[in-house]
Amino acid sequence: MFNFLLSPDVVVFTGAFALVVMLGLVEVVGLGLGGLDVDFDGDGVLSWLGVGQVPLLVLLIAFLSIFALAGLAGQQIAASFWGGTTSALYAVPAAAILALPLTRGASSALARVMPHDETTAIDPTDLVGRIATLTTGRATKGSPARAQVRDQFGQAHNIMAEPDNDGEIFEEGDTILLVR
Repeated sequence: MFNFLLSPDVVVFTGAFALVVMLGLVEVVGLGLGGLDVDFDGDGVLSWLGVGQVPLLVLLIAFLSIFALAGLAGQQIAASFWGGTTSALYAVPAAAILALPLTRGASSALARVMPHDETTAIDPTDLVGRIATLTTGRATKGSPARAQVRDQFGQAHNIMAEPDNDGEIFEEGDTILLVR
């Protein structure tokens, strides 16, 4: 078995698989490259493969895994039928060509199940008319304190609030109506 995995015509696929294992170990140990991501808005082969839909590291691991499995399986089949492996000059491009559409399918499937960052951007005027709670400090006119308010999406926002009138004081824990 090791002779097969280390033969010159197969070692490229074994190396690809070893790289996947090493990346996995790096992630497990915590030295991770998990933040390796690309913001990509474009057309062409890269968007077809799924760059921008899933993190680049996930796409790389999917491609290397599929490439290694396709190459090893192809060489094993060749060895079974012809008694020996095919030249790496033929096997590597064939495995790469086979791995590309399979990587696209894998990235599409992964994009559907992977969590995505979702944010909501709102205009601060959208908070007018909402009830906020003072969370830190004591607010007087000209000296605001921190308050928390929820937007129409249920997201909490920390804002600075102060009373409109002189002499009015907001204490920590008070609920207030935002008017501007």
